[in-house]
Amino acid sequence: MKSLVIVESPAKAKTIGKYLGKDYTVKASVGHIMDLPKSKLGVDIEKDFLPTYIQIKGKAPVVKELKSAAKKADRVLIATDPDREGEAIASHVAEVVSSAVVPEAIYRVLFNEITKKAILQAIEQPGKIDVNKVDAQQARRVLDRLVGYQISPLLWKKVRRGLSAGRVQSVAVRLICEREEEIKAFKPEEFWSLTALLEGAVPPQFEAKLLKKDEEKLRVRNNDEVQQILAALAGASYVVSRVERKERRRNPVPPFTTSKLQQEAGRKLGFTARRTMGVAQSLYEGVDIGKEGTVGLITYMRTDSTRVSREAQDEARELIGKKYGAAFLPEKPPVYASAKTAQEAHEAIRPTSAMREPDAIKQHLEPDQYKLYKLVWNRFIASQMNPAIIDQTSADITAKGYIFRATGSVVKFPGFMAVYTEEKSEDQQPAEDEAAEGLLPPLADGQVLTLLKLDPKQHFTQPPPRFSEALLVKTLEEKGIGRPSTYAAIISTIQDRDYVEKVENKFRPTELGELVNKLLVQYFANILDVEFTARLESELDKIEEGEMKWVAAVRDFYGPFAKDLETAQSEMKNLKAELTPTDIACDKCGKPMVIKWGRNGQFLACSGYPDCKNTKPFVRTESGEVQAAPEETTDELCPKCNSPMVVKRGRFGKFLACSRYPECNHTQGMSTGVTCPEDGGKIVERRSRFGKVFYSCANYPNCKFALWYKPVPRPCPQCGAPFLVEKFSKKTGITIACYKKECGYKEIPVPAGAPEPSE
Repeated sequence: MKSLVIVESPAKAKTIGKYLGKDYTVKASVGHIMDLPKSKLGVDIEKDFLPTYIQIKGKAPVVKELKSAAKKADRVLIATDPDREGEAIASHVAEVVSSAVVPEAIYRVLFNEITKKAILQAIEQPGKIDVNKVDAQQARRVLDRLVGYQISPLLWKKVRRGLSAGRVQSVAVRLICEREEEIKAFKPEEFWSLTALLEGAVPPQFEAKLLKKDEEKLRVRNNDEVQQILAALAGASYVVSRVERKERRRNPVPPFTTSKLQQEAGRKLGFTARRTMGVAQSLYEGVDIGKEGTVGLITYMRTDSTRVSREAQDEARELIGKKYGAAFLPEKPPVYASAKTAQEAHEAIRPTSAMREPDAIKQHLEPDQYKLYKLVWNRFIASQMNPAIIDQTSADITAKGYIFRATGSVVKFPGFMAVYTEEKSEDQQPAEDEAAEGLLPPLADGQVLTLLKLDPKQHFTQPPPRFSEALLVKTLEEKGIGRPSTYAAIISTIQDRDYVEKVENKFRPTELGELVNKLLVQYFANILDVEFTARLESELDKIEEGEMKWVAAVRDFYGPFAKDLETAQSEMKNLKAELTPTDIACDKCGKPMVIKWGRNGQFLACSGYPDCKNTKPFVRTESGEVQAAPEETTDELCPKCNSPMVVKRGRFGKFLACSRYPECNHTQGMSTGVTCPEDGGKIVERRSRFGKVFYSCANYPNCKFALWYKPVPRPCPQCGAPFLVEKFSKKTGITIACYKKECGYKEIPVPAGAPEPSE
């Protein structure tokens, strides 16, 4: 029997093709082959939201190839990804090839990993396309189209062209805007800590923190209160009043789901969600690892499930027993609870074989592939191991009614921690009684200790943290907004639209983002409501489970939305046409300047436009008065006309522009003060098309010298290279290194304000 197997990706097709015999032909659809038209809404609201799908532009050769291959086959096996998106692709592929083969000969094949065993098992048990899954995906697509194609034109008309609004992306922007408002409104409160450095009969010295006064929790608010406590403690005797020792078990975390992988890759590896999913996709689809050939290294990476197959557990247990010993192996394989929405047909993200240790195949992997594969492998193996056992000691020390507490812990048995420990989230606060790693000396009730030092320190309460990618993903998942498989696209979109920007790897809303969010919250309260969005996600789950019809879900949404849209169209301010007059005179023609909205936010423009095109940035004083921002001059000269260059602000921050603009329109990145070693030009700051900062010669494209790291205008003391570079990692922080890799010079910079080291 001749069989045609259709998958989405050419890489996936290549891997699967190696597992199947001569009776199988494997082809790729290269993603979706049909979609709603880009030129119009494509949804007939009057006919129960009937979508109109058309063949995607450029897909004619692919469709022709699939039809031709289907004519030569006795059956068609559609093996697209095992999720809603894959089911939608499968449905459209089936529709296309149905003209070449009878519908009864079209089957759906599902697998969670691309290994020979999994592929052959799936082909032996073909099924049919899941209509409920297709309907759930169609409901999401229609909802997103109704929102995007009806709000976006409104924003184009009222604010500026090129803006977009999305059902989920807009909620993500709202979270970032509201967090920024919290930070701005936050008022820090002063408090003090008091730490006693103590010594017992035997080493080591240890610290104890002031906790209570006469059994009541103590909060020290200012220096006066600290001084009162210090005075009261003068000459006090420090006596151990309570010692508590207990054994604590620390359990391993489950293997990865999609969102947890994105979070942990962000915290441990510094990967963006998009980078994580791209690398995971390549590991799933297959990598050539030498003797074994091309093989999928991890299971399907879009999953909410923590389930692990019995075969995978057995293999992991075999490896743990051999590599770590019987003490690390639990009596029974652990079982982890999945989210309510998880599809239990799926598995967690795990290595397809526990026996493929990361270091054994490192030579065959790209650096990013190795890092992510090792993360997945470590987490999975750790999830199948025994808990860690920690001996924890807590001691209360009393001095004149004041109680200090010392805590310490020692890992008695490492368990899963021998392989993996999870990074803490930025918003995760340590428990008050959480013990620090380290030893305490032997302590006993009634023991008198020696005070070596009392160390008071001033602190201030901190505002909630800005969102990193990992924290934003965590928050979206906790609030039930969107699906983990969409988070990478959401985060990329809100940056591409200039609604948010990354500053020191944390998201801040732009002026434009705050404006659009304010308008959408005002006129589309439901769409921007977190609970409403989460409830809509649960309805999509019900459609997939066959408990709800997709048209009913869309109709429930569209009724209130249509009313909000009508109100917004008539009442929303037209900011494009809104010109706010000022008392500032144009320094080129003397006419009054007005405040306008543009691509990068508000700016001053001459009211004589288009005859006078003068523009300026502005600032507001504390009283709200508008003033032209002083122009920042430089010593740089324009390479085109030799006029002075001035600092301007644009979409990606500061840049240099000729002061004779618009007569001369030359611009360049901010100079680093370092000379290019190849042609003597100046090295300037630039941004890639993905918004990442890099540094290159100002004479590009004639000179293509470029660096990812910021140049430091200081020669290398080891090899004499003309400059060093500034590097950063989460483990070591900032280091200064020679830009020449072969040199290897490194140094740790002295923080500003720190005393110079003594000779």
